[in-house]
Amino acid sequence: MITCRSTSPEDTAEIAASCAALVRARDVVVLAGEMGAGKTAFTVALCRALGVSESDAVSSPTFTLVHSYSSGRIPVVHADLYRLTSMGEVEDLGLREQADLGAVVLVEWGDVAGSLLGDTLTIALHHDDDTENARTIEFSVEGHQWDARWDRLRQAMSRWSVS
Repeated sequence: MITCRSTSPEDTAEIAASCAALVRARDVVVLAGEMGAGKTAFTVALCRALGVSESDAVSSPTFTLVHSYSSGRIPVVHADLYRLTSMGEVEDLGLREQADLGAVVLVEWGDVAGSLLGDTLTIALHHDDDTENARTIEFSVEGHQWDARWDRLRQAMSRWSVS
């Protein structure tokens, strides 16, 4: 696990951009954390760093479930599983299939999907109880898709690392 500390929204955006530099087609990135932890803000910054146009209003797809953006260097599929109540509903979204077709799939509340998403990079964001804009951001992986990039991710996060 890689643990980082962000002290501001700008830090969080820089962490997301540093992560985006290592993201590639067919990655599934799970964003976990309580309501208001910064999952959508992290996603917006990651999408911008992937080249998603400012004209694409990246926002949480809580009610539409999935948004797609094709203006960046890699197509991005952004899903929000908050309102889903069964694994069947998650499967019906075809997120793993979207990744297999070459998109980066970003899944807010994706930790509820368990192994349905296959190999994932999970980014868990947590409020800092003492400082309003501070967050602890933890990176972990499921599977082996990030094996060759893990040390580069650790190095990219070293500026914010709390070891």
